[in-house]
Amino acid sequence: MSDTLANDRLLRALRRQPVDRTPVWLMRQAGRYLPEYRATRAAAGSFLAMAKNPELACEVTLQPLRRFPLDAAILFSDILTVPDAMGLGLYFVEGEGPKFERPVREEADVARLAVPDMETELRYVMDAVRTIRRELGGKVPLIGFSGSPWTLACYMVEGGGSDNYARIKAMAFDRPELLHRMLGTITDAVIAYLSAQRVAGAQALQVFDTWGGVLSPALYRQFSLPYLERIARELDRGEGDARAPLILFGKGNAPHLEALAASGADAVGVDWLVGLDEAARRVGGRVALQGNLDPATLYAHPRVIAGEAARVLDDYAAGNGGSREGHVFNLGHGMSPDMNPEHVAALVEAVHAHSAR
Repeated sequence: MSDTLANDRLLRALRRQPVDRTPVWLMRQAGRYLPEYRATRAAAGSFLAMAKNPELACEVTLQPLRRFPLDAAILFSDILTVPDAMGLGLYFVEGEGPKFERPVREEADVARLAVPDMETELRYVMDAVRTIRRELGGKVPLIGFSGSPWTLACYMVEGGGSDNYARIKAMAFDRPELLHRMLGTITDAVIAYLSAQRVAGAQALQVFDTWGGVLSPALYRQFSLPYLERIARELDRGEGDARAPLILFGKGNAPHLEALAASGADAVGVDWLVGLDEAARRVGGRVALQGNLDPATLYAHPRVIAGEAARVLDDYAAGNGGSREGHVFNLGHGMSPDMNPEHVAALVEAVHAHSAR
């Protein structure tokens, strides 16, 4: 699959190469803020039915690209596909989010975990990647993704979302060996999953460590960072121009930027709680940076949105010796369903206009 990209800004920026303007994509750019997404979901009947249908996943992935001149597509899927394929029984409760029928809490639960087969249990994801890549026709690159081992473990142990992560933190304190065994298996699965997405056609890969920020620094260094480092070290990203850059994104990861920059990843995504000038100084050009506009900015007037986008772009350059290279513009976390598509259009236009070289 070697179609030449009409727009390779994202890949060039992730490799810290010169670009004509800073690339922009948005976490949850395919989503409920778009009326066409809501129509597709209503026709599919549920979120999972949509995610497990490669044609519908492709349609939803492409919807924001028809509206906005974004510099990348990101696979429409969910981070919980891997634990679902491990037999935990994923389902969604309206207004409450994802749940698992069979959470992982005891020795026997951990012993039962195995790496799923990527072309059987997770074939629908790989078929979606192949379909999207074909339909994109080389317009922009396709990003594949996975949840981080720690973040997946949070859902798997808690049985869904959590306010205080009581069960998994208790496991970390009382049974660290059991949690490490579980994280080891999940990491094997994440590496296999990202590798299979790359082979299927994903041209960049992102790991979402959404719940890394709930850990104390000591626990983060024990239960999240080593597994992110293992992914960066062991994941086969391909060779030469076909090599897929790896982005490690974490909510609340600012205390660990130096360690993440030294992990072997190509880029680090940061939330909005650290200035990009500070982040750029701290990583010292070892990796590209992705981020980091507060998503709530999209509720503001388009004129304000443009000003905030310019501030983020200038902050990065200020911390990067005056250079804009090595930056991918994004939000510090995902978009919300009640955001206005016209505000998204204003943001994308402002990023491209302000960052034009």
